[in-house]
Amino acid sequence: MFDNYLIRADSLRNHIVDGAVVGFSIAVRNANYRGVFLSLHCGYYLVVDGVHYPVSAQSFAINNKPPRSFDKIKSAVWEHWDYDDEAVLHIAKPGGLSAGAHIIRFQQCVIAAYGYLPTDENWVKAPPSLGTGAGSDKTPQVITYHLELAA
Repeated sequence: MFDNYLIRADSLRNHIVDGAVVGFSIAVRNANYRGVFLSLHCGYYLVVDGVHYPVSAQSFAINNKPPRSFDKIKSAVWEHWDYDDEAVLHIAKPGGLSAGAHIIRFQQCVIAAYGYLPTDENWVKAPPSLGTGAGSDKTPQVITYHLELAA
């Protein structure tokens, strides 16, 4: 529904920790107009310039808390991500991305927040490959973004 607005266009940055570029990050929004409890958020299908970055390479920062893995997010059953709140998706990639244009293929994967869809029980027990549309609530398609990383 809100697929084309899930990434803030000017948010692509390299992520620097203690002076070293350890990856990159993008500012993301929630596709569900009601918001979602974080435990329902399963991660992202993410391909940048043809390279797939699995959920294990992703961490997520929201609600003024440091980035957490999606394994940790699973237990955040009382923490809410409101529709209007921006979060930051961090992706581990030593050296980060080069300056310039990048093609990002992206899908936010969230289990339905108001009752299971037919695919959700399987998603909980054995998550399908992200990007298939299964268990993705409001974002069943993979969306392509063209973003610039400033030098």
